[in-house]
Amino acid sequence: MAPRRSRPMADIKPQRYKDERPAELFDEFHEYSRNHDPVFVYELVRLITTPISLSIYRTRQIEVDNVPGSGPVILAANHFSNYDHFLAGAWLRRKIRFMAKSQMFRRNKILDLIYKYGGVFPIRRGHADEEAFETVHAILRRGGCVMIYCEGGRSRTGKLGEPKPGVGRAALESGVPVVPVAIHGSQGIRGWRHLRFPKITIRYGEPISFDVVAAPTREQQLECAGEIFSHVREMYEELDRDGRATVIKRVRAAKGSTAPRYS
Repeated sequence: MAPRRSRPMADIKPQRYKDERPAELFDEFHEYSRNHDPVFVYELVRLITTPISLSIYRTRQIEVDNVPGSGPVILAANHFSNYDHFLAGAWLRRKIRFMAKSQMFRRNKILDLIYKYGGVFPIRRGHADEEAFETVHAILRRGGCVMIYCEGGRSRTGKLGEPKPGVGRAALESGVPVVPVAIHGSQGIRGWRHLRFPKITIRYGEPISFDVVAAPTREQQLECAGEIFSHVREMYEELDRDGRATVIKRVRAAKGSTAPRYS
């Protein structure tokens, strides 16, 4: 089968890679995220976004039950669209906590309320943001599920980028299971403006774990992130090369079952 080609990406606003605002501006979000689980706002947003994901974008999952039903876990995904959060969570009963760039916060009071009570917390890009990692570890200690984008931000090219050390740091410092997540097709989501709606597939890999390293060096963080992302890349490239239907058949054959694996 010939490789599938992605449609050209719509214009995207230039990235702002450094937030010059003071760190104290975001304390409220970290404090809440460390001590509380998402409330009804999370379910309300999911109630709105999931039908869109499943119908308009024909989002389907592969091996969602690789995500533990309880206990601390990191979901490590690639990232093309701001909608990726909702796509990854559509099939999960668990409430995912999202690390998002701080530029999204303190711009709109209504959105701030949605972020705060819906499980989103900031990371100040362009800074060594220790507060963000303190929040990650606090959530994991509470048995939570945290999603971290391996590339550190959205890929602007429509292709997979390179892993950043953040996900490696979180994995090594916590020692909790890491589930690689390949999100395929979401780089075309902006095509809705031209009535183009891509078919999206979310594949969840088998959990992997790493020995705890209390203070990992940057090299160790990058090595760990590279290993995690290699699983994401392998799953993504298989979907891109062979297509969703073929991958589903292959997974079912390997598992010795024809039953779909839904949560």
